[in-house]
Amino acid sequence: MTQDLPARMLRLLSLLQTRREWSGVELAERLGVTGRTVRRDIGRLRELGYPVEGTTGHAGGYRLAPGTDLPPLLLDDEEAIAIAVALRTATCGVTGVEDTALRALAKLEQLLPARLRHQVAALQQAVVPVPWNDGPRADPAALAVLAAACRDHEIVTFDYRNKRAPDPTARRVEPHALVAAGGRWYLIAHDLAADAWRTFRVDRLTGPTPTGRRVAARDLPGGDPAGYVAATIAAAPARHTLRASVPLDAATTRARTGALPHRIHPVDDHHCTVDLTADEPLHIAVQLLTLGPDTTVHPTSHPQPELAAHLEELGRRLLRAARAVTKAGDQDQTP
Repeated sequence: MTQDLPARMLRLLSLLQTRREWSGVELAERLGVTGRTVRRDIGRLRELGYPVEGTTGHAGGYRLAPGTDLPPLLLDDEEAIAIAVALRTATCGVTGVEDTALRALAKLEQLLPARLRHQVAALQQAVVPVPWNDGPRADPAALAVLAAACRDHEIVTFDYRNKRAPDPTARRVEPHALVAAGGRWYLIAHDLAADAWRTFRVDRLTGPTPTGRRVAARDLPGGDPAGYVAATIAAAPARHTLRASVPLDAATTRARTGALPHRIHPVDDHHCTVDLTADEPLHIAVQLLTLGPDTTVHPTSHPQPELAAHLEELGRRLLRAARAVTKAGDQDQTP
């Protein structure tokens, strides 16, 4: 059947598979054709056996009936390699999907021509992801529910456990986007009770439940989900904070410390200040060490005796380690 479909109709079929419902206007815009052409292509798909249903509404629309058989995968070399790499490495921050990803990769190999199958098999054997982040992970079922709600602009409810409040609270939100950052997943949503935008860590929410109520999509402030999450994380309060001036450009400072862009403030092309924040003193110390010996630490607005004591103790430990290394080197040179 697929060989009878021209490229535009394959694109139309692909769009119908990615969303529950499309309006005729949206499909025409995506395909760069008129509404009449969309209607003609929909009719052709129906003639070929694809059950495309019409939907009612302001302008009418289309959807692919559930359970529809998909056409064979049509992937070029770069697309196949991209999918293989994603399946092999994109398990960070999600619970229990490693085996599922490997099974999906094995199925992908069987659907590809021999030339691409050998490349994907080589990637599967050679690429070994390292699980750096041993912290909390998101539930893949929760991610699926939230992703569908973001796509369909459907209100969901869930219980959320805040870091500073041990008892979970019930939330009712309009999901906007999911963002993966630093080995964790975040949901950007408009909290209906607070009438404000909020960022939720997916590993801290339980029982996401669609309500069946769809709403018009809201405009996210700034329009950039990744930037919004980065700004939210940067503004979150932390137990320890320091501001340092460094003789480095902003890009180098970010590469060394891993600090979010919103915490780095360029002074000129070769100098900047950086806000170091962490709940653990060790993390502050590590960031300071990566910045180099010419770093200047500014006085804090409030006393931080725990942080000061930790930095002093770390300095003594490093000094003892340096002396031990020097002593070992002297012994090695003894005739």
